[in-house]
Amino acid sequence: MHAVNYKPRMNHSLRSARCIETRTLRKSWFAHFCVGALTLAITSSLMAEDWAQFRGPNCSGISKSEIALPFEFSSQDNVLWSAEIGDGIGSPIVASGRVFNSAMKGKNTVLLFCHEMATGKLLWKRSINTGALLDVHETNSHASTTPAADDKRVYFYFSTVGLMAFDAETGTDAWTLKLPVPYFVFKWGPAMSPVLFDNMVIFCQDDDLNPAMYAVNKETGSIIWKDDRNDMAVNYSHPVICETENGPELIVGGTGKLIGYDPYSGKRLWYAKTLLRNIKTTPVSHNGIIYLSLESSGIANQWLATADRSETGNNDGKLSKEEIQAFVGKAIVPDAFFAKFDQGDTNQDGLLEGPELEKAFLHPDNVAGALSAATVQSQRFVQAIKGGGRGDVTLTHVLWNFADRTPDHIVSPLVVDDRMFVMKGGGITSCFSTGDGEPLWHLRRIPNFCEYFASPIYGDGKIYIAGENGFVVVIQSSPDLQILAKNDMGESIVATPAIADGHLLIRTRTKIFCVAQLPN
Repeated sequence: MHAVNYKPRMNHSLRSARCIETRTLRKSWFAHFCVGALTLAITSSLMAEDWAQFRGPNCSGISKSEIALPFEFSSQDNVLWSAEIGDGIGSPIVASGRVFNSAMKGKNTVLLFCHEMATGKLLWKRSINTGALLDVHETNSHASTTPAADDKRVYFYFSTVGLMAFDAETGTDAWTLKLPVPYFVFKWGPAMSPVLFDNMVIFCQDDDLNPAMYAVNKETGSIIWKDDRNDMAVNYSHPVICETENGPELIVGGTGKLIGYDPYSGKRLWYAKTLLRNIKTTPVSHNGIIYLSLESSGIANQWLATADRSETGNNDGKLSKEEIQAFVGKAIVPDAFFAKFDQGDTNQDGLLEGPELEKAFLHPDNVAGALSAATVQSQRFVQAIKGGGRGDVTLTHVLWNFADRTPDHIVSPLVVDDRMFVMKGGGITSCFSTGDGEPLWHLRRIPNFCEYFASPIYGDGKIYIAGENGFVVVIQSSPDLQILAKNDMGESIVATPAIADGHLLIRTRTKIFCVAQLPN
């Protein structure tokens, strides 16, 4: 391992003093000259790469630009520009030289920002009234979704408003598609984002009441097709495109199954019963193969671990409606959700116990984790599945499966240079050969012990890993774990960063930073 090039994080008061001093120095003529020179160079020749949706091209987290990216930076160093935008955890995106972000303003207003990437100039800002909102987990934010954009429009979803499109240049309304307001008993809340394919905006929302996926016309906002996913429970996995010899397929993770769709008709082409009860990570598609990582304790275990074993539960291994309501708090649980409870309560004693929990919250035709007993037992795995099949491909298209303590339940994998990189809370990383799934390294810690919600991204031969504590660790893309730097952005990071044309866009809890390799 290379020597680690970083400094311990200073305390808040010292960091604040240093920030004030550094900002003052950076207002010098020389700093303005350097930034201006870099801006002219970029705007004159380089504005070519987009990062137009969550994790960029096909949700892969990979930039193919050969422009150099910095590996040493901070909230003051190598910062081309920054802006205070407000609370949010949705990721930044870039399309046609414009940077889009969302943030909350107060309790009932969401803002959508458009900045010029080269200079940080605010081009426009939209203010959208959300109406009343339910509480979400403190790690989350109501500004949790990531926009998607092309050169004409930016597409944005908000749970109580629906799917919206705005003119990318001016911010004026293009269209709005009202969708069912999702309901989540668990307080993580809405977090799904639209993705783009061909002339369509694809949006998947697997909630507790109306799970469905939509293909929407980019121009008009009309629904091209809809798949009713009532065989799914809550999931947070984004759709990706897999190119196969039979044509493109739309791949979506869900409860118990990975499903391949015809992207033009919405027809289900194949499924692999290899997942567990739910999925929060997004698969990666590369050369006709889908790579995914997953950790899940199962629907039954989740319910018992929250409502029954929480401060409001009685810890008896059974679930009652009263425990669910107490866990939710003041919010009203819809009758439609309690109808699921009733369908599982086979002995009608007012309690869900054992198999009744599965019957209440899972579809009878959806048996999760059928790949192997080891998969079900470990409840954590990484695997590779070949696209292009038809029907049940559980036993025919799974290329390899590695089941152990490796992956995380939120952080998506990164596939680059014939390697699959995964990580989990505490800064524990593993790396596998994409060919056979053999570990190149396993359960190795990077020098940043914290929780992780952002997924790793790649550019210029480097992998960027953003931690909730505000540090970004940079490692070399290599068969060995090689640490290049640890960089302090001064504020918590939950959003996945973006890369475009030598720019690294880092969204902290309240700010957006554009980092680049500035002249010395």
